[in-house]
Parts: sequence; C-alpha cells; structure tokens
Amino acid sequence: MNISKEFLPGDVCDILFKGKKISVDESAVLKVNAAYDFLKSFSTDKIIYGINTGLGPMTQYKISPQKLSELQYNLIRSHASGCSTPLPELYVKAAMLSRLKSLSQGYSGAHIDAINILADLINHDITPYIPEHGSVGASGDLVQLAHLALVLIGEGEVFYKGTLRPTKDVFRELKLTPLTVKIREGLALINGTSVMTGIGLVNLVYARRIIAWMVTASAMISEIISSFDDYYSAELNCVKLHEGQRYIAACLSHMLSTSKLVKKRPEHLYDKKVEEDIFDEKIQEYYSIRCAPQVIGAIWDTIVNAEKVVYNEFESVSDNPIIDVEHRNVYHGGNFHGDYISFEMDKLKIAVAKLSLLAERQLNFLLNNKLNCKLPPFVNLGVLGLNLGMQGVQFTAVSTAAENQTLAYPMYLHTIPNNNDNQDIVSMGTNAALLAKKVIENSYEVLAIEFMTLIQAVDYQKTQSRMSAHTRKVYDDLRAIVPVFIEDTPKYRDIENMKKYMMSNSPEMKPQEAK
Repeated sequence: MNISKEFLPGDVCDILFKGKKISVDESAVLKVNAAYDFLKSFSTDKIIYGINTGLGPMTQYKISPQKLSELQYNLIRSHASGCSTPLPELYVKAAMLSRLKSLSQGYSGAHIDAINILADLINHDITPYIPEHGSVGASGDLVQLAHLALVLIGEGEVFYKGTLRPTKDVFRELKLTPLTVKIREGLALINGTSVMTGIGLVNLVYARRIIAWMVTASAMISEIISSFDDYYSAELNCVKLHEGQRYIAACLSHMLSTSKLVKKRPEHLYDKKVEEDIFDEKIQEYYSIRCAPQVIGAIWDTIVNAEKVVYNEFESVSDNPIIDVEHRNVYHGGNFHGDYISFEMDKLKIAVAKLSLLAERQLNFLLNNKLNCKLPPFVNLGVLGLNLGMQGVQFTAVSTAAENQTLAYPMYLHTIPNNNDNQDIVSMGTNAALLAKKVIENSYEVLAIEFMTLIQAVDYQKTQSRMSAHTRKVYDDLRAIVPVFIEDTPKYRDIENMKKYMMSNSPEMKPQEAK
C-alpha cells in the first residue's frame, strides 16, 4: 500500500489487522528529499528551533555546528523515559503508521532514511517497546515517540516474533541499518500526535464492532421477550432527525426482518377488541429495549464524528517547525498539540461507557425474572436453589460497568503546566486515548456476559427455529465458543474467549452500511 496516498479506514485495517505491506513511492521520496535539502541549506545561517537551538524552554541557548547531531541524539535518549505497561503491538504499529504518514508528506525536513526505516519496521512486524505512561499530549507524544526513535537509531528494545529483544540484535539478524541522524531527525520523530492518533485509530475499529454487537444484543432480547416491532419502525424514527437513531433503527429492522418472535402492535392491540382491564403482556417495553435506537444512535453518531476527526489528524502533519519548500520558509507553531484527539477520545469513551451501561441494564432485565416474566431467575437452566446459573457473572458485569463510569470523566480538562511552564496548557491526548481503550475493552467484557445470558435464554425457550436469520447465525457462532450449560462451572475462561471472539469479529449491521 502506497504511503503517499490518502488512507481510508479500510486501508488502515488492512495494514494493522491483515498485515498488508506498505511502500514509499517516488512522489513521497521527492517531497521528503526536497524538504531535507531545503532545510539543510536554509538552516546554515539562520536560527531555527530544534536544529541549532536548545529544546523547550532552553531555546535561548545556541548550539554550535559541531554539536547539532549530538543534540538530536541527546533529545531521543533523554526523552525515552516512559514507564508502566508496554503498549500492545497493534497500537504501536498504528502509531508507527501515523508517524510515517506525517513524515512522508515532506514538511518535517527529515532525511528519507527515517521514512524508509519506519516502513521496514512496519513491514517486518518489529514493534518498539513503548510504555503507556509519559505523554502530556502537548508537544505531541514526546516520551512515547522517543522510545520509537530510540529503536530507529538501533537502541532500545523491540518485540519481534512475540519476544522482547534488544533492537541491535534484531537489526543485525534482519540486516537492517540503524538511522544516522542528519539535521533534525530526532525532533521530527518525537514531535507529534502519532501515538494518540494510532491508539485512536484502533479504538475506533473496536468501537464500530462493539456497536454491531450492541445492536445485535438488542435484537436478540427483543425476540426473547417477544417485543412489539414499532419501536424500531421507520415511521416512528423518521420524525427524529438524527442520522444515528435512524440508522440504528434501520439496522434493527433489517436484523429482525425474518424473525417470527417479535410482535406487530395492530395484531395484538389495534385490530381486535381487548376485554381485560389489567393486561398480562406489557404495552411498552422497558427503556433499555424500547429506547435502543435513541441510545445507540447517539453513540453511533459520536463514533462517526470521531472517525472524521481522527482520520483528519492521521492525514495531517503534526510537527514543529514546519518546513515549507514551496514558500522557502520555516514556520514555528503548535501543530503537535493533541486537543482534537483528546476531545474526541473523551467523547468516545463517554459514549462507549454509556453503551456498557445499556448492556448492563439489558443483562439485569434478563436475569431478574420479576422484570422479564419469561425466564427463570438468573436464566438458570438447572435446579433452582441448587444451581446458580448466571448469578455470579452479573457481579463482574456490574463492577466493570461501574469502573467505566469513573474512567469516563474527561481527561481533556486535566491540563497541568510542565516543562518549566513552557507547556503551560496541554491536551493529555494520549491519556485520553488510553482511557478510551480501557473503557472499550471493559465494555466488551460486559457485552460478553450479556451474550452468554442471551444464548442461555434462547436455549431455555427453545426458540432457535423462530429466530431471525441474523440472530440465529450469531447464536450458532457464539454457541460454538460457549456450549449450553446446566451445571455450575467456572466462567472466567468463557468470558475471556467470548470477549476475544467479539473483538475480532463483527455481526453484519446492514446490507449497505452508513458511511
């Protein structure tokens, strides 16, 4: 895949999840070389930040020509100071892709060698060791990207074929040549929003998938309780002008179009005389079912907007200073600031946290026989009193949803001045992206527990033959992971296996999915 072209979500997924190789084409090489050559000439007799000046609040110190290269190496080594758990390889690969996209546009003045070695790392599945903690998201992801740059110069550690190894050993084994810093490769590599953007890209893939699972869960629970079908009707939802609500309602309608379990309101309440004064069946479903288009629709719209913002950032140049060959100038500013990513990741995690609360409420409805009036307590297929069914897993779902509520507090507002007050307002974008990642993963756990309960409920009712084609396929797929159970057994591995499957797969939303 050509790094100089505009990347679409499908392109990114092909590279990250399917291992598609990338290449740096001649047009990108020409742009990068032109910027490097211009900067090399332009900077010989001018003061330019980060080339012949100190960094951050030490810009008043001029660097001698003999020390320019040493400055870049010092910058990389001193800032490789992160700590905590290493970022998973998938997220690091996304960050590398984001950094490569930014540098390859020819506004950073980096040597072409930096672009080529980054592409080599991605194509060889070599993943730099990058700790989670370190970025304040102001000059971008200085600390985490310094760990990436450390690997490019042949130092630090990398994950290769599942093992953490010294970079120099892997480079020697694969005959890769470490980057030699020329003018400003150190600053160009670490100054930008690539880590938060990379994490955001992966978050959005998983967020889209979890929406499909949540809509499917809502469809299945509608069948289990034989709900009325008008809550997802086009006629009802078209009078609200939100695209997300209309789209989710249309998805539910498509998913349930072949179901023999949902009811049509006219047949039950309009087209016949109702004699009783107290109705046995509910006239309207609980909000966690009936309001699914409204709740999930708002979450969907949030994801769609976040995708637009994050992909804009991915296609942008998040460096400082900017090398402008066309106008023969170097511009200083703040393109490295991560506010756009930070704000969107906060909105995303709030939205997905709400999704986990919806899943938890649907789960509670299924487990409480006094609410659903159709299933045994805790969807227990064994002996009531002796067996406990899904009772134990509800605690996990509630605990996890509660954690999401706390994690959903905005990171965007946590600006703490640092760097001798040079960075006096910061974005905390990477923290926001990491918290969104945690909320998304938590939400898959809650959904996994809900789906375990849903398929148990289907087995209790023995309604497989009357399910829609969509929900029946999902039921069959999930039953292959977690077989029906009557006796009480430990469920932690089942939850883990269900979560892994759901994060790696996605039910069909609609024949023609909204863009």
